Amino acid sequence: MLKGNVPILATAFDLQGEVDIPSIRKLVAFLLRQGIDGLALFGNASEGYALTGAEKQTIFSAVKEMTADLPLVVAAGGASSQVAIEEIKLAERMGAQVAMVNPPSVVKPGPEEIFRFYRDICAQCDIEIMIQDAPMMTGVTLPVATLVSLCQTFPQIRYIKVEQPPTTLKISQLKQALADDIGLFGGLNAGFLYEELARGIIGTMPACEFPDVINRILAAWQHDRQQAREIFYRYLPLLRYGVQPGIGVAIHKTIIYQAGLFATDRVRDPAKRIDDQTREELRQITDYLPLAILEAAK
Repeated sequence: MLKGNVPILATAFDLQGEVDIPSIRKLVAFLLRQGIDGLALFGNASEGYALTGAEKQTIFSAVKEMTADLPLVVAAGGASSQVAIEEIKLAERMGAQVAMVNPPSVVKPGPEEIFRFYRDICAQCDIEIMIQDAPMMTGVTLPVATLVSLCQTFPQIRYIKVEQPPTTLKISQLKQALADDIGLFGGLNAGFLYEELARGIIGTMPACEFPDVINRILAAWQHDRQQAREIFYRYLPLLRYGVQPGIGVAIHKTIIYQAGLFATDRVRDPAKRIDDQTREELRQITDYLPLAILEAAK
């Protein structure tokens, strides 16, 4: 079962705005050296919404060449089950182990439409499914009762990434109803990781520039929860800074660029670049909080 530290891979762009595969390879190599448990592609922190189908295939192929048997999660979905099925089948053909699927969000579905959406996907696709519950991004709330019904009806649904604040309460409700039959993951840039671990998550899927921090928290959790709490509390300023709507992607990329892994810190619309004051605030945070990605660049 997928578990542990499964970061969302950032996408590099060159000065012309094209996908920069050499930079992506440098980032993947760094992540592999850190000892991650899996890697997720084309999520929100990957700017997956701004990538073409051809670009996604090129990126996935380059990543797959480097990662051997490391579990790969691909964000796939669409405004209808028909569109989502096409994307998920592509993820299957490319070699992903898990498809992370948001509910449709252009026309906001209710509980019945949500159930039918995932039912249709499970009927047509063989890959394991992770439901991404991210109403801050989609505007769609997934009721606990609907999630429980889906998981109990369709064994193919193996995971839920819980990103509806307060995540802790929803995790507890899902854990009580589903026990260990479903793997619960945290998100929101690991901003509630310590509390989510206490509520029963088996892993987290944050941005990718601080895998060493997440690894230290997860390792400490196994033998010294006070130490896990101390590491988590220390790095909270960094975690919360990177989850700001609209500029979060640029914050992640700024650190990766400063580390010398990306040739530029360019983002694609509708993501926004950060201003000089934000850049200075981020520098002050990373000067105070050591990160392996920046230490390697010194």
